[in-house]
Amino acid sequence: MLFLKRNIELIAAILSGLLILAGWMIPETAGTPFIFLSAFIIGGFAKAKEGITSTIRTKKLNVELLMIIAAIGASIIGYWLEGAILIFIFSLSGALETYTMNKSKREISNLLQMQPVTASLLKKDNTTTKVPVENLALGDYILVRPGETVPIDGIILQGRSTLDEATISGEPIPVEKKAEDHVFAGTINLSGALTVEVTQTSENTLFSRIIQLVQQAQETPSTTASFIERLEDTYVKIVLLVVLLMLFLPHFAFGWDWTESFYRAMVLLVVASPCALVASVTPATLAAISNGARHGILFKGGAYLENLYQIPAIAFDKTGTLTRGKPEVTDIHLEAHVSPDIIATIESQSTHPLAQSILHALDAEILPHVTVTDVPGWGVKSIISNQEWRIGKADFVGKEEAMRYVNQSNKRLTSQGKTLVFVSCDSQVVGVLALKDTVQKEAQNGIASLHSMAIKTIMITGDSQHTADTIGKEIGIGSVIAECLPENKVTHLLALQKKYGAIAMIGDGINDAPALANADVGIAMGEGTDIAIETADVILMKNDLSKLAFAVKLSKKLHRIVWQNIIFSIGVILLLILSNFLQVINLPFGVIGHEGSTILVILNGLRMLRLKV
Repeated sequence: MLFLKRNIELIAAILSGLLILAGWMIPETAGTPFIFLSAFIIGGFAKAKEGITSTIRTKKLNVELLMIIAAIGASIIGYWLEGAILIFIFSLSGALETYTMNKSKREISNLLQMQPVTASLLKKDNTTTKVPVENLALGDYILVRPGETVPIDGIILQGRSTLDEATISGEPIPVEKKAEDHVFAGTINLSGALTVEVTQTSENTLFSRIIQLVQQAQETPSTTASFIERLEDTYVKIVLLVVLLMLFLPHFAFGWDWTESFYRAMVLLVVASPCALVASVTPATLAAISNGARHGILFKGGAYLENLYQIPAIAFDKTGTLTRGKPEVTDIHLEAHVSPDIIATIESQSTHPLAQSILHALDAEILPHVTVTDVPGWGVKSIISNQEWRIGKADFVGKEEAMRYVNQSNKRLTSQGKTLVFVSCDSQVVGVLALKDTVQKEAQNGIASLHSMAIKTIMITGDSQHTADTIGKEIGIGSVIAECLPENKVTHLLALQKKYGAIAMIGDGINDAPALANADVGIAMGEGTDIAIETADVILMKNDLSKLAFAVKLSKKLHRIVWQNIIFSIGVILLLILSNFLQVINLPFGVIGHEGSTILVILNGLRMLRLKV
């Protein structure tokens, strides 16, 4: 039954074809028209219903109506076989179009099939019970066994495993996960059992948002598709007007008989129909959106995918986009008598973002009963064994002493764009730690790929000019705008738009949202803030900048294929119209040429599914 439901159009077309074959093979009798009429009804019912319903709903004419009128007209003048062949091929092409459109949408279907409907809820007595995913609440504990799909977003409380996150990131390589790591709905637990605390409701999981975004994109036509849709109604009216003239003008102007004039008018109805032109854009765009989703790139609509090909420059936020946003300790210089335990103890009570990086790098023991004073904007201090310890900026420990110490220990630290944290004991500097926001490993390759496509790259950051230049040089970025306050990002972006004509912006933070909204194409990192993701037009799910170059390639290929289709379909229409006026083509060949071109442009559009990273 499911097979019949999914393939009802194809089955109707085949039955229509069999009836035509029967009507053609048996001797002509009074019942022959009835056989062809049956072929008309069975093959054409779905398309006729679709065309009439659409016209009533939108109050606009469409290509389905042209086909219906042409088939009825052919039967009126006794061309039952030709009219039936028209309906058969039209219904067959419609069935194939439905199949190919569904093929281009299969990524979202696959995602929906991967979405779990139940979860193993852990009860207080450590037993489990199956519950619907939508019934899970924040703070619930669930058990995810090896081989199971993670039913909801959460954080691992207990267990260690390898997870396949291809549905989220597009990456085929499994990821190691342990306690305190986040897991996402739709990913597959490959090895160990995990106890997970629920952190999102079912409708707000990352997986659900991906599905919503892909569905939204598939329902939002591109600019070219919207233009062709608007053109269809006007075009059909023009065709009907020309057909009306064709009914009479050739008879009086060229001496054609009435049957020939009527027949050629019906052929014109078929060959002038813009089916191939209408199908030039949407299947290709849906295929490209599906391909992007499979590789971890989400487009919120066909228009954004279409616009990306003509972007001459891309502006990048630095922190969290080009860099990891989590500074790491790269250098530690401490006097021999300085215990890492003391520094770790003081930093353990600091609220500064760098403190966790220092603690992680030192991996030292925390001393008990130590009181620490946090001096916002400067550092932290504490009295330990009657000695005053300070950790922070150079001015906090004594700038001259700090600079002298760093010149003695490692003079190059001041020229490498690193953040320096000094340690002093009783006003004497006894150590320095250097931290750096490390570059995303994919950033250099991503930037290089963009440059190979002649796309300009600009980094916008609030860092000092020296630090920004150092990081920009390491990444290979084209140009740098440094010391930019968050509120000035939009101003800089508008200036770049004037310079380049159009610009894309990629970022991840709350302060990037206004710039993303003002850019011609806004791109958000998938691990960024909710507001950045909501504002952006394109989302890179795995913070992988190499996927940005793939998105541009996808857009450029889509542009080429769409215009190949448009030029080809218009060329075929003009050739068929000319052949009809010259009386060198009959109705069956007109149908084959018209519907064949429609199928070819759809299949050409499906090439978008084959583009790989």
